[in-house]
Amino acid sequence: MTDLKAVIFDWAGTVVDYGSRAPMGAFVEVFRRFGVPLTIEQARGPMGLPKRDHIAALGRLAHVPGAWNEANGTDWAEAAIDAIYAVFVPMNADVVLDYADLIPGAAETAAALRARGLKIGSTTGHTREIMEPLLPRAAEQGFTADSLVCAGDLPFGRPTPLNIYRTFLDLAVWPAHASIKVDDTVPGIAEGRSAGTWTVGITLSGNGVGLSQEEVLALSNEERAARIERAAAPLKAAGADYIIDSVADLLPVVEAIEARLAAGEGPAVAA
Repeated sequence: MTDLKAVIFDWAGTVVDYGSRAPMGAFVEVFRRFGVPLTIEQARGPMGLPKRDHIAALGRLAHVPGAWNEANGTDWAEAAIDAIYAVFVPMNADVVLDYADLIPGAAETAAALRARGLKIGSTTGHTREIMEPLLPRAAEQGFTADSLVCAGDLPFGRPTPLNIYRTFLDLAVWPAHASIKVDDTVPGIAEGRSAGTWTVGITLSGNGVGLSQEEVLALSNEERAARIERAAAPLKAAGADYIIDSVADLLPVVEAIEARLAAGEGPAVAA
């Protein structure tokens, strides 16, 4: 009988959308429409935050306030964030199905977790409007969650623990260390640590590498290893208990955590 009770997944870059690519073009395009240039790399920086918070974080890039003022004649402020957010959300919802393929191993891993008696939770920086078309497509491919908490559902999202606290209630699981949070972003790892769960960081399929599966397969072994190392560094710095390439590699980590729980150990927690 396992001491674990649940695994709580992120979505983009973790179980769907290899490389977490759906939001990136939308961020670049929406800022372009308002006269502010962004690179894909800049857009990726705050990934994992709720989308409005992500836009606010992009506004702290050195060039953004000046470019916004020049293009729009007003200072960068809350009204600017609101204006961009109002355009971004439907834009991202329109493209999310173009990036809706499950990451290889996601369906099989979820089935194996359920066979072990574990519940499946999920939290995301996406809004419900963005997630609505994605959920049935993921289900068709074999992945469903018992709980979904989206950006905007609660007063504060990542990196606070509130989304995971809601997940605990939805799944009726406790204590916190009986759950694992799996995420490819620093805010997602911070969310798990602040809630008291075990945390597992995703590198190769996630935002840190940011490539499609086809692009990853085309890399040399040396370049792939270097990109994994670069993606792992911020996740390790954020305190992830384990780092893996993709969700397909999760089951051995689950077994290791079960053994540590049986030995009376607990996860790293936020200070």
